[in-house]
Amino acid sequence: MTRIAPTALYQEVAERLRQRIFAHELTPGTWIDEQKLAEQYGISRTPLREALKVLASEGLVELKPRRGCYVTEISRQDLDDIFPLMALLEGRSAAEAVRAAKPADIAELRGIHERLEAAAREGKIEAFFEANQEFHKRIQELANNRWLLSVIQDLRKVLKLSRLHSLSLEGRLQQSLDEHRAIMSAFEAKDVARTEKLMHDHLLSGREALAKMDAKGSRNTN
Repeated sequence: MTRIAPTALYQEVAERLRQRIFAHELTPGTWIDEQKLAEQYGISRTPLREALKVLASEGLVELKPRRGCYVTEISRQDLDDIFPLMALLEGRSAAEAVRAAKPADIAELRGIHERLEAAAREGKIEAFFEANQEFHKRIQELANNRWLLSVIQDLRKVLKLSRLHSLSLEGRLQQSLDEHRAIMSAFEAKDVARTEKLMHDHLLSGREALAKMDAKGSRNTN
């Protein structure tokens, strides 16, 4: 039998491109020059094309017949469609997490929340964002529902395509922190219904913040 490499080449290429997309080094709408990338990475176009198929399955790029591959552009309508779906999924995930969480799990979640508090006090938006991501992901893991986790993570990847960062909106960081405090309190009280609703509303609040930023940006460019 033939041996299988620990990590296939196309998977490594996909991860590199994924990180460049998330960093907006490859911005939404950008045409992906396959020949140039293949030369940069010192590979043939075959593993590159396999990597692009992976990213297309995640919604990060679009393969257009006879036109090539483009980084996906996310529209206002996409955000309006995705956030209510995220709210439902993350709300359900939070409810399942509360039911399953043990005291040690809650203590771990509290520790992540304390990092949110510290980042907010110091006005460190990026640190807050990272702790926020970890807080949500840990809740999703505690739910122990691999299907929920998979769908939520795929949708969160697509949301990273947005150029807008809701925490940059004046007052949003404190609002987000207050929402997290309420979620944490309901989680510690093992209040399933309240935790689900608070998480659901927290996601919708994020969409509202992005809409305000978008409107503000449009006014500034007119």
